[in-house]
Amino acid sequence: MRSMKKNNLHISVNRLRREYVRYIKLFFFLLLAACGGDHRVADTQPQKWQGAEVRIESRPSPPQSGKNEFLVIVTGERGPIHDIMVSVRTDDQDQWVQAIQDGDIGVFRRAAQVAPGTRSVLQVQIKRNGVEGILRFPLNLSIEK
Repeated sequence: MRSMKKNNLHISVNRLRREYVRYIKLFFFLLLAACGGDHRVADTQPQKWQGAEVRIESRPSPPQSGKNEFLVIVTGERGPIHDIMVSVRTDDQDQWVQAIQDGDIGVFRRAAQVAPGTRSVLQVQIKRNGVEGILRFPLNLSIEK
């Protein structure tokens, strides 16, 4: 009798383990799906300056009317370019405001005012070894607030 109870208990425990394994697998599948890659669409197309690729990202993405943070990311053939000075503005009448370098990883950050019309283009000024260039990145503003 004792062995029969033990055997029934063993079968019940195995059945529970199988059920838990299913739920654990489902949990991890949902976790992986939720933490999947970044499927954002680029704010603008990258541009070239002196052999370097310059691209921007905005926070929030897509940019909205008001203050937005912009990341200017500069990479060359051998990796990030950090020995440059980057400034931004969104209107020809504004002063250039220097972006803050985020380490030596080729990323420069700055907040700028964005609005439909004249403030819908991010202008990026790059200076390196006495050479200066200006790139214009048209912004697709979000209509959400």
